[in-house]
Amino acid sequence: MISFNRIILMVMLLFALLIAFANVYLLNNADFDDKLHLVEINRAYTDIRNNGFNDDVSNYQYITAISLDSDFNDNEAYVLRIYEDGYIKFNYSYKASNNILIVNLILIAFASVVLAILVYVKMRIINPFNRVSELPYELSKGHLTKSLEEEKSRFFGKFIWGLDMLRETLEQRKANELMLQKEKKMLVLSISHDIKTPLSAIKLYTKAMSEGLGNSDELAYKIDQNADKIESFVNDIIKTSKEDFLNIEVVNSEFYLVDLLDRINDYYCDKLELLKIDFLLGEYENCLIYGDIERTVEAFENIIENAIKYGDGKEIELSITREEACLLVTVTNSGNTLSDEEAVHVFDSFWRGSNAKDKKGSGLGLYICRRILTQMNGDIFIETNGDNMNVTAVLKIL
Repeated sequence: MISFNRIILMVMLLFALLIAFANVYLLNNADFDDKLHLVEINRAYTDIRNNGFNDDVSNYQYITAISLDSDFNDNEAYVLRIYEDGYIKFNYSYKASNNILIVNLILIAFASVVLAILVYVKMRIINPFNRVSELPYELSKGHLTKSLEEEKSRFFGKFIWGLDMLRETLEQRKANELMLQKEKKMLVLSISHDIKTPLSAIKLYTKAMSEGLGNSDELAYKIDQNADKIESFVNDIIKTSKEDFLNIEVVNSEFYLVDLLDRINDYYCDKLELLKIDFLLGEYENCLIYGDIERTVEAFENIIENAIKYGDGKEIELSITREEACLLVTVTNSGNTLSDEEAVHVFDSFWRGSNAKDKKGSGLGLYICRRILTQMNGDIFIETNGDNMNVTAVLKIL
């Protein structure tokens, strides 16, 4: 901002110097206009010598009056010429002052336009940009509470709105994460406390058995019962840590199929071309779909990224079919390396198949896809067909 203010100041100074230089130049060269009036006086004097005296000045630009006059004491600018027994007096004016005024007005108008453009750029582009320039840094530090003022500028209005939406989303996710961590911590503490009771009982029964007290079969039965309780608590912990860690919010409305496919094609067409993978999009008829387009795009990104990662890098195809009130969008990649026995587990959280040993990943991509699609009244399934892997998303048609 400081540097841009300096630019405005320098432009103002430059125009001030330019106007001053123009005025000095015109004032120093005002005699140029004087020569023009002398040319007219000489022409008028010649006409009078040839045709007789005439005081008509309508044909002259600089001569204001012509008179036979011997009085030389007035204050007007004039030139005398000898005529018969006296003199001809030519009164005149020159336009140097008018030229200076015109040049000044032109320069001032031009300077005003340039300064107006600079001020507009400052108010509409520089100032809104400065308001958001620190936001990415603040977000990276976890400072999510400060909101942005709404900006109506066509240059940054939507950009600022999008950043503020991103801030709100991150803030909400942070709050949800903290709440989830708190709930998990309370659950673990609660289950840990519950485990102590059967664990103490097992230790007591084991000691009794080691000292030969009581009925061994009865003690063994009680130990087994308490071990089952502990196993149940441990399963609860594992289930919670695996399945309840994601809070996926889906805002269902409606969107067109063409909008979804355009966004997928815009992103993956260039990417797959760089990877030298053929990307084929089958024929389709546009229709209205029920769901959240942002989440649907996310789901298909996960599916296609898996096709890139686990396919043979030759071809990926999107095909669209319609069955009653549902739309089936199938992503097919060549180079299937997953067995039918393993394929049934691909939608489990944290599950990774035998083909993922040398691939980075968390085993959550297709699990997230199912969570998203089921919240949109849809579904997802997988089929193996020889060397091809087909992952089909089922979307609800309106």
